[in-house]
Amino acid sequence: MKISVELTFSPLQDDFEEHIMKFIKKLRSSNLTVLENPLSTQVYGDYDTVMEVLQNEIKDAFELMDRGLMYMKLVKSDRSDYEPHF
Repeated sequence: MKISVELTFSPLQDDFEEHIMKFIKKLRSSNLTVLENPLSTQVYGDYDTVMEVLQNEIKDAFELMDRGLMYMKLVKSDRSDYEPHF
């Protein structure tokens, strides 16, 4: 089953940019489809693969900081090729 996941990672500390960049770089190296914009990061792929990668990378990211938030939305389909119709 294919899924699309939107992530917004918000470390609650002064050096937040370092943590966000490290997290995104690790997602990029996962061989999943990863798209970024200024507000969030989207990850696309097979459910089991995406969830395994996210479980590991979110845990690693949280262990490297004192406090943080991860907002996540999941859609059951691969929306990586979405184009507006208006």
